[in-house]
Amino acid sequence: MPKYKLEYIWLDGYQPVANLRSKTQIKEFASFPKLEELPWWGFDGSSTQQAPGDKSDCMLKPVAVYPDSTRKNGVLVMCEVYNSDKTTPHISNTRAGIPDDADAWFGFEQEYFLYQDGRPLGFPDNGYPAPQGPYYTGVGYKNVGDIARQIVEEHLDICLDAGINHEGINAEVAKGQWEFQIFGKGSKNCADQVWVARYILLRLCEKYGIDVEWHCKPLGKDADWNGSGMHCNFSTKHLREVGGEAYFKALMGAFEKYCNEHIAVYGPDNHMRLTGLHETMSIDQFGWGVADRGKSIRVPHSFVANGYKGYLEDRRPNSQGDPYAIAGRVLKTIATVPTA
Repeated sequence: MPKYKLEYIWLDGYQPVANLRSKTQIKEFASFPKLEELPWWGFDGSSTQQAPGDKSDCMLKPVAVYPDSTRKNGVLVMCEVYNSDKTTPHISNTRAGIPDDADAWFGFEQEYFLYQDGRPLGFPDNGYPAPQGPYYTGVGYKNVGDIARQIVEEHLDICLDAGINHEGINAEVAKGQWEFQIFGKGSKNCADQVWVARYILLRLCEKYGIDVEWHCKPLGKDADWNGSGMHCNFSTKHLREVGGEAYFKALMGAFEKYCNEHIAVYGPDNHMRLTGLHETMSIDQFGWGVADRGKSIRVPHSFVANGYKGYLEDRRPNSQGDPYAIAGRVLKTIATVPTA
């Protein structure tokens, strides 16, 4: 039987942002392994801030599997971290406890910077490039360079080979800033794909000598450059099929009521990004508007035209946010609004 290279991927215990970790296990299978065929695997949690040295064993539970086209017989295995009893989710496991609903659809817009030698790719050795304007969806070497385009195209192909549901890519507003979009049905399914897509990008950039900067405002709060978000587009079956203006306004009331709870899981340092400038609303305010990218919630024209049915975009999550926690919080808030 062929030997498969199983790359087990998990989130470590670092705060406020978990890092991706991975290691390879070689196993024989008759064909590409199914999720239920993949074994649990242990690791040293004392080296990942997930256990003390005298009780260091943590366990990896496979939860999603994807083919890895960069390796012969390669397999990407997204995992949850459990305590050694294989029963209790580890405290760092944000996936295990979130609500899930196969009829809840999510789309995450992951923005990020490519960095080299301590500055965004394409920035001069000193100072700044020309102001923002030509970079968003830009074309041509002076706007997007050459290595960046090569990376994002290769990343797209690897993700599509893996079955990750990319819906698009584009150069973003700031020099050296890019975005990919992922859609999935179910909070856990979509978030799994975002984390694996992040992992693939990090691994890909290793061979180019380039880092991925996920921080939401890497150039500083006061720099006149757009920060990086991870806008969360969401829709439930009720919102798509029933909706209505009264339900929508009740939903927005709930999002305003739980504003602090949302901000708490929407990524660290968001006060640096949500300033009311650069297509954001201030972190201490909540508002919605039709086609308004300066509000907390952007309401698409199509949503209103369709009788307040469809999807909505929460623009507050930032690029370092945990998609498990973000999607889970969105569903918790939606659940407080009666549908009858």
